[in-house]
Amino acid sequence: MENRFDEFLALHHDNDLLRIGNVWNAQSAKIYGAQGFKAVGTSSAAVAASLGFADGEEMAFDDYLFVVQRILASTDAMVTVDIEGGYGPNAEVISRNIRRLYELGVSGINIEDSVIRDGERHIIDAGVFAEKLRQVMELLQRDGVRMFVNLRSDSFLLDMPNALKDALARIDVYQESGVHGLFFPCINKIADIKEITAASKLPVSVMCIPGLPSFDELQKAGVKRVSDGPFLNMHIYKELEDTITKIRSEGSFASLF
Repeated sequence: MENRFDEFLALHHDNDLLRIGNVWNAQSAKIYGAQGFKAVGTSSAAVAASLGFADGEEMAFDDYLFVVQRILASTDAMVTVDIEGGYGPNAEVISRNIRRLYELGVSGINIEDSVIRDGERHIIDAGVFAEKLRQVMELLQRDGVRMFVNLRSDSFLLDMPNALKDALARIDVYQESGVHGLFFPCINKIADIKEITAASKLPVSVMCIPGLPSFDELQKAGVKRVSDGPFLNMHIYKELEDTITKIRSEGSFASLF
């Protein structure tokens, strides 16, 4: 299946802000497709939760691939997949995983510069991570795999004391690694966003978070892509919980209709 790399890449350099709908199964992908979204992306946290796992590469990659296959079969939108740290210990295994997604028809991936150890997330040294990404990109090029690689950097997600300074330093290192975009989840101050986009030669992505500026403001600040993250999934299941609670308390299904 064609992975539509060129079309997906072009969306990140278009004048319009690219809205990515984050999905966790075929049903959610169908809904976004019906709404006219050009692209959808998996939320690893939401997919993991739907399979009964915590975030942090706990689910088997083959299980993840099955979910991705069903999403691809259920929408005409381009699909990008959050692979967390790559589901592998080194560049060879990570590039092999990306190649498997490419063969399914996936257009892009997110890969992040933090890892979860003993239940806590830790950021990786920028130089070490950039070198691994350079190796991954070289292996993909060798194998003829054209995949949009969006590098997620977690300075703001981890609420580091000097998050902006750290993120800017990482941009300098990361944008020379051969990746196609940079993603900074949990950034929400417009001044910080403007500094990030001004410093990056690559298209910048942000994610839904409390206090995030409007889509118009993000576009004017230079952001190229915005996604839902796991928050819509969380909202839907909170609504489900509330509805079930009401049905039980009322002893009737009347409130459902």
